[in-house]
Amino acid sequence: MTSTMNGSVISSEQPAREFNLLGIYNRAPMTFVRGSGAYLFDGSGKAYLDFASGIAVNALGYGDEGIRGAMEQAIGSGLIHVSNLYRTEPAERLAHALVENSFAAAVFFCNSGAEANEGAFKFARKWARSIGSNRKTGIVALRGGFHGRLFASLAATDRPSYRAPFEPLAGGVAICERTLADLDVALDGETVAALIVEPVQGEGGVRVLDAAFLRSLREITAERRIALIFDEIQCGLGRLGTFLACESFGIVPDMVTLAKPLAGGLPMGAVLVSREIGDAMAPGDHGTTFGGGPFIASVAEHVVERLSNPGLLASIRTDGIWFGEQLHSMAQRSGRVRAVRGMGYMWGIDVIEKASDVVERGWDAGLLVITAGDHTLRLLPPLIMRRADLERGLGLLEQALTS
Repeated sequence: MTSTMNGSVISSEQPAREFNLLGIYNRAPMTFVRGSGAYLFDGSGKAYLDFASGIAVNALGYGDEGIRGAMEQAIGSGLIHVSNLYRTEPAERLAHALVENSFAAAVFFCNSGAEANEGAFKFARKWARSIGSNRKTGIVALRGGFHGRLFASLAATDRPSYRAPFEPLAGGVAICERTLADLDVALDGETVAALIVEPVQGEGGVRVLDAAFLRSLREITAERRIALIFDEIQCGLGRLGTFLACESFGIVPDMVTLAKPLAGGLPMGAVLVSREIGDAMAPGDHGTTFGGGPFIASVAEHVVERLSNPGLLASIRTDGIWFGEQLHSMAQRSGRVRAVRGMGYMWGIDVIEKASDVVERGWDAGLLVITAGDHTLRLLPPLIMRRADLERGLGLLEQALTS
């Protein structure tokens, strides 16, 4: 046992650095020290092909020269932070790029996906009150959705085990079954301000919502003057083969929330809003200290330029179809897979054992995959990954499934 400076005692068997991190993650045993392309390397030099992308964050992989150059150029300006009391060119250029590539008329920048969803809820309520009454405040989310772990976003997240320790959560938020019959009742135009939807439910098992179902939701919400929010924090920014996920389903929502890959691994979230909702907001209605700072916005501008490239998006669509076909073939060969779901570079595999066991065997084989539930593997390769590495990863995955 070892005493610390404040008199507390820690086990000499527990590394002090790990002990000092709050114990809210079950971390893998290896320690990564560098990355290159689609690979991470641990302290022993072992390579791991990354089918997780830092949970859909590292869309451009590791050691990307473009991101490095954007960072160096941003540092050269001497501007890391000036606050949102002043204008900066990187934030304005980034907002323009996002508007030019989407339905949106305006953008709000923040620091994370959960913050983006919390902001979208506020924007929806302010707008809804401006067109209705003070009763029009409700937020409706769908069964299986995940929207974050802050008080309002957690209230919209369908994870009882995540919610229970922190109740009471924010009020006025309800979770509804994914059926038109249930939603027709829940979406009361007099009392509901917004419906939030993940078009592909990532944490909920990589469940691709039916396009016809989403179109019906768009019709209902438009008719009843309810804001439709697409949570694209995990599935947006190129992962489905379109810049925004809503494009893949032929839907124009009122707001889209983004984060994960937006700034290449630096913390950034965004809310894209329609002109009508943007016009309802006034100075002082919301705020952020760090959101849209010049350093992060400069890097995000480079990432957005890359992820909106038509050639990259076309390759994701084409290779994503091929990847799905290979997964279905693997499922038939192995006899270890119950179902395969997904599109683009976002796939879920239901396995007949604990998904965490397959994840651990993947580490041994040199493959990183993550879970989306007790029996679902989630595959989120970097968007720059081409077929040679995809094929190698499929071989390692089949080895982990069948060993």
